[in-house]
Amino acid sequence: MSDIIQAQEKFGELIRSEFERIERMKQDNKVKDFSKLKKIVVGILPGDGIGPIIMEQALRVIRALIPEEIEKGKVELRLIDGMTIENRAAKLQSLPDEVFEEIRKCDVLLKGPMVTPRAGEPWPNLVSANSLLRRGLGLFAAVRPIRIPDKGIDWTFFRENIEGEYIWGNKGIQVNEDLAVDFKVQTRQGSERIARAAFAFARKNGKRNVTIVTKANIVKLADGNFIKAVRKVGEEYPEIEIQERLVDAMCAKMLDPEFNKGIEVVVLPNLYGDIVTDVAAEHQGGLGTASSSNIGNQYAMFEAIHGTAPYLTSHGRGEYADPSSLIRAAGMMLAHIGFVKKKELLEKAMEICTVTERRVVLTTFAEDASTKEFADYVIKTIETLKKG
Repeated sequence: MSDIIQAQEKFGELIRSEFERIERMKQDNKVKDFSKLKKIVVGILPGDGIGPIIMEQALRVIRALIPEEIEKGKVELRLIDGMTIENRAAKLQSLPDEVFEEIRKCDVLLKGPMVTPRAGEPWPNLVSANSLLRRGLGLFAAVRPIRIPDKGIDWTFFRENIEGEYIWGNKGIQVNEDLAVDFKVQTRQGSERIARAAFAFARKNGKRNVTIVTKANIVKLADGNFIKAVRKVGEEYPEIEIQERLVDAMCAKMLDPEFNKGIEVVVLPNLYGDIVTDVAAEHQGGLGTASSSNIGNQYAMFEAIHGTAPYLTSHGRGEYADPSSLIRAAGMMLAHIGFVKKKELLEKAMEICTVTERRVVLTTFAEDASTKEFADYVIKTIETLKKG
């Protein structure tokens, strides 16, 4: 009986914390206007493993795209130290307090991959730094574009970024040695704001469809309420069609033209979004080709969606890692802070460098192009497009 009472008390504390978070969400409705800022501070978090290697080249590309804005001080690229796994482990903090203080002084972040320790690794069992950054900065929307032209696919995923199975990921209850309970959290406010972000994007970009992906046939309350919230917001956008897909079918059949007919913008709860967007990225050409933005009302974070590639670094091939994901993330960041044309220029250059011309080929092997050589190619292509 004491095990049950302790579990009930812990669950009660978690519920109370959610009521407090809901009140904060109700107050968080002011959106930062970058056009009114005299200086936009971009915090640079290189990350672990191949992170610093690909970040160096992504920064070179940014400097090639907005040299005047950087020189005149309109945009500052500010390196933030302290987020290496070594420093986080030494402090026993996934997101050290003094580092987070510096991060909050920035307007947006460009982030490389970071280690989240797993069982058996030589690091303390720290929670995900990504999750803490998203929650701490209120980054409720993970936005991931996926393009597969030969399949007619041009999709944008809006993944709810804070709630679901991840928000209490390290707060489950070990009732006794036989029973462990983890949780899935859904709030009306959280679901409506990710839905509104998806519909607003659809309207702004001339899209006619928003597809909801859940497992509502089984997870009836949390996923069912998510669908209700999205459909309620959809009433404000009558020109946009709403359809639904189940997450397992979405993973299995996303390349089936009959199954994916009409899909343009996809909105998903947290865990499903994590899985489905990784599957879609693999179909696009691998996690190294995909990027992600994490958007809130006051802050935004842009990142590669792949990991730290320990195999490459341990085999001395880190300098041959593909920087495409982080370079594309940099383009998304530039568009977010007001330089949409620069992002479009970068997209044209990347299309040339990775699809149509492809004079420099990355395979992560030393006999082919290095990370720097690929960035050189992208920068040269940007300069050619500027002249042309």
